Amino acid sequence: MFDIVIIGAGPAGASAALFCAKSGKKTLLIDNNKSITKRAWVENHYGVMEITGPDLVEIGKKQVTKFGAETIQDTVKNITKTENGFSLETDDQTYEANQVIIATGLAIDLAEKVGIRTKEGTEPRIKTVIDVDLHGKTNIEGIWAAGTAAGVSVHTIITAGDGAKVAINVISQLNGERYVDHDVLKS
Repeated sequence: MFDIVIIGAGPAGASAALFCAKSGKKTLLIDNNKSITKRAWVENHYGVMEITGPDLVEIGKKQVTKFGAETIQDTVKNITKTENGFSLETDDQTYEANQVIIATGLAIDLAEKVGIRTKEGTEPRIKTVIDVDLHGKTNIEGIWAAGTAAGVSVHTIITAGDGAKVAINVISQLNGERYVDHDVLKS
């Protein structure tokens, strides 16, 4: 049983997984290797002079594993509510999670399949997004959404920040108090 399973390892999902893993939560990041970031050239991401999208995604995956998250390449086919959280069925296996964060970029078919409310997108060429509140909660308690799937801008810096925000909110809810992750300069 994982505390948190994140679906999608683009900037939103990997950023969420990074915060979840650093907080000590048992974290799984599931990626289908179809991120639109894989086609990007990035020069507008703070702290990065320039980077290919594929390199940004790979660095993100390395960061999350550094802090103890598990990462797998697979496709989530279904999410069902269980007594203790959720069951996530993939092509290869079934995983159990207390909380789920959907960060699937342009792909919202899984969300629609499991009954998550959607709404019209506001970004160019993004027709439909997951309907979330200010914290990233969907209409299904325990399922959250972040990044482009949740209606934020497609820019990597913005989706990464949204993934972090949603993760902080999930961790805070699980802990029963506001969680803060501040690293201190090592001397």
